[in-house]
Amino acid sequence: MAFVTREKLFSKKWFRTYAGILIGAIIMAAGYSFFISPYRIVPGGVYGISIVVHYVTQGLFAFAPDGFPIGLFGLILNIPLTILGIRLLGPRFGVKTVVGFFLVSVFIDLFTYLAGTDPLRIGEDVLLASVFGGLLIGFGLGLIFRARATTGGSDIVAMIFAKYSRMPLGQLIIIIDSVIVLVGLAVFKDWRIPLYSWITIFVTGKVIDIVVEGMSYEKSLLIVSEKHEQIKDKILVDLNRGGTYLAGNGLYSGVDRRIIFT
Repeated sequence: MAFVTREKLFSKKWFRTYAGILIGAIIMAAGYSFFISPYRIVPGGVYGISIVVHYVTQGLFAFAPDGFPIGLFGLILNIPLTILGIRLLGPRFGVKTVVGFFLVSVFIDLFTYLAGTDPLRIGEDVLLASVFGGLLIGFGLGLIFRARATTGGSDIVAMIFAKYSRMPLGQLIIIIDSVIVLVGLAVFKDWRIPLYSWITIFVTGKVIDIVVEGMSYEKSLLIVSEKHEQIKDKILVDLNRGGTYLAGNGLYSGVDRRIIFT
């Protein structure tokens, strides 16, 4: 999902938007730092890769003996992915997306530094961690999506593949995240990790839908515009939704128009 919207600088809408991104980033980072990374859960995406790298690099770096920082590695991955997305998909990844993934990365490492690598000491109850981690990540990411921003990562990779393969964006995201989960299985050699990881992915997706769309999913729009082709591209690519063209005729002008029903 990618959005480009402009708000007047320092307006009420601008403050609401960036407050949503900030709060969402804090909640999302808390999910990773407190529930996900301490128990080697790999819920796909850039931060899933970062969790694997974090544990693989334990003891390799003098500046980070506990492993390469998860947030920092996520930031390192997100910067080139965003640049690649701009080059191949156009300038849809605006300032808000950069702010989104930057804040999430900073807060993940900040929480880990302040609270330690296992702050909640859940122990063997990893199922609890996978569910509550998914709740926090989904809620935080939903707030970021509502602010018309993203956190970059595997979404960008999926959009690039969708452009050239014509596969549905949702399926591509699931495939990419599942591959990352299986990488975690190969590295950690624990068959329980992908099971917990897929639980987190499922919970995250459900919570995102609730936060972004509300409890009711039966919503429809009728869009009347001269720019129906551009709107169609946004619906199909950015929102990963379908729709139908309807034939319309202006009551006053008598001009035939295309109406988008979605």
